[in-house]
Amino acid sequence: MSLKAVILGAGESGTGAAVLAKKLGYEVFLSDAGQIKDMYKAVLEERGIAFEEGNHDTFRILQADLIIKSPGIPEKAPIIKEIRNRQIEIISEIEFAFRHTYAKIIAITGSNGKTTTTSLIYKILADAGLNVGLGGNIGKSFAWLVADNNYDYFVLEVSSFQLDDIVKFKPWISVLTNITEDHLDRYNYSLDQYARSKMNVTLNQDAKDYFVYCLEDEVSLRKVKEFPPHAQVIGFSLDALEGSSAWLEGNNIHIHLNHQDFTMSYTEMKLAGRHNAYNTMAAAIVGRIMEIRNESIRESLIDFVNIEHRMEKVATIGGIDFINDSKATNVNSAWYALESIHQPVVWILGGVDKGNDYSMLVPLAEKKVKAIITLGEDVRKIHEAFSKKVNVIMNAMNMPDAVNLSYKLSEKGDCVLLSPACASFDLFDNYEDRGRQFKKFVKEL
Repeated sequence: MSLKAVILGAGESGTGAAVLAKKLGYEVFLSDAGQIKDMYKAVLEERGIAFEEGNHDTFRILQADLIIKSPGIPEKAPIIKEIRNRQIEIISEIEFAFRHTYAKIIAITGSNGKTTTTSLIYKILADAGLNVGLGGNIGKSFAWLVADNNYDYFVLEVSSFQLDDIVKFKPWISVLTNITEDHLDRYNYSLDQYARSKMNVTLNQDAKDYFVYCLEDEVSLRKVKEFPPHAQVIGFSLDALEGSSAWLEGNNIHIHLNHQDFTMSYTEMKLAGRHNAYNTMAAAIVGRIMEIRNESIRESLIDFVNIEHRMEKVATIGGIDFINDSKATNVNSAWYALESIHQPVVWILGGVDKGNDYSMLVPLAEKKVKAIITLGEDVRKIHEAFSKKVNVIMNAMNMPDAVNLSYKLSEKGDCVLLSPACASFDLFDNYEDRGRQFKKFVKEL
C-alpha cells in the first residue's frame, strides 16, 4: 500500500513537489484553496496527479502520511493549524527534494542580492563545465529538478519561507547575503524571528561544510554570534576587515582563501553598485571553495549580465533613462538602487507594505529624488515619510498612469526608476508582472 502525500499549493513549488512525489511512488493529492494556473493544471493532468482547487478537503488532507507545504502558505492558515493539531509530518518542498538527491547543494539566502548571487554562482559552475542545476526560489522548483534530472550540484536560491519547514536540509555551501527588514508581516513584525528563519540555512551544516556571509551586515553578525555555525565560516566585506576572505582594494576585488590569492578588477564587470560588489565577492568565494580556476571565475564574472527586473536598463527616451528594478520588494533593495544612480531620479514606488520603515531611504531621497510616484492603494506611509523632503509626490493606480506621469515629470538627463520597496500583490500577479508592465508601457511612450 502506497504512502499518501498531500501537497498544499499548486504553484511552481507545489507542482514540483507533486511531480517528485508521484515519481517516488506516493499516492499523491494536491490541494489549492485558490485557482490553479492552467500551465500547472496541465502538468498535473498529464502526470495523473489528483488535485482540487478553490477549496481544501480537510478530511482527505488529514489522511496523509506526509504533507508538503508550499512556502506561500502561512503558519496561521486554518488548514496548517489543523495539521499541526493532528501531528502529521509537514515539511517544505526543499526539505522533501533534499531527502531524495545525493547531489551537493549550494544554497543562497538573504534579504537582498540572493537572486543575483545565485545566478552568478550558477554561471561560474556551468561555465566551468560542471553538471549543475539552478532552481529553488528562482526558475524551476528544487523538487521538480530532482524529479526530472540527475545533477551533481544544485545552486538554489532559498527564501525564509522555504527555510521555515526544513528538518534535515543541509547545504554543502550556504551563503547569507544579508538580513534586513523584509516580510515582517509573516513573522509577527519581528526582525529577530525573520532572522532566525534565515539562519536555518546553516542549521544542519557540519565541519565539512561552508557558511559564507557578509561581515559588514550587523544583523547577520549578531545572529552568527547567537547561533554559531558548525560549518567553516568565511566572511566578505568591502573593507579589509579582520577575518575577511574577500574585500575591495580600490577598484579590485581581492580574495584570499586556502592560502591562495585571486584578484580581479571590478570595473571590468557589467554589474554596478556597492551591493553587486558584495554579490560578486560571495560568488567568487564559492568558486574558489570549489577550486574552479581563477581565470574561469574571472571570465564568468565579466560575462555576467544581470537578471531581468534587477536594475535593468529598459530604454533611453528623450534623454531620460528608464530602469526596471521591480525585484526591489523591500526597503533595503530600494536603498541600493538609489545609491547606485548618479542622476536626478523620478522614483516609482509602493505596493503592499510589509511593515516597511522608510526612514533609511529619506536621506538618499532628499539628495537624489526630484519626484515620487506612488503605485498602489496603501501609500499613506510613503507620503508621511517623504513629503517634507521631496517636493512632488503624485499617486497612480496603474502602471500606464505611473509611466506617463514619470515621463511628464522628467527631463533630459534624469532617470525614471521603478524600485517599489514593496510587494506587488495589490495590482500585479508578482514582481515579474509589475516589471514587464513597466517595460511594456515605457516602450509605448
